[in-house]
Amino acid sequence: MLRKNYFNILRVIYFLYVYLIKINYVTMDTKLTLNIDRDIIRKAKNYARKRGRSLSDIVESYFKALTHRADTSDDELTPKVKSLLGSFKLPEDFDYKKELSEQLRRRYL
Repeated sequence: MLRKNYFNILRVIYFLYVYLIKINYVTMDTKLTLNIDRDIIRKAKNYARKRGRSLSDIVESYFKALTHRADTSDDELTPKVKSLLGSFKLPEDFDYKKELSEQLRRRYL
């Protein structure tokens, strides 16, 4: 079970790396007005501040993850893994294959 969750997490990391970092998006900043409960907005702003990101950036990342999730079936991901989508950014120089091989080497060798 732990091994399956580990590979699901790695799959999400790879997904985020490929779709949110490697693919060059043409950005067109557009203002969006949403009606959201004040308490939710307050909590979301605190969440963003603690992670050193803007609330707009987090919402944009979440929308990108939602619109590019066609490659990953919802049946394959656990609820915990699903909750990670759009919640963090990977470094520009992140090498998924290197990280995966290193983790597998540590575990099995």
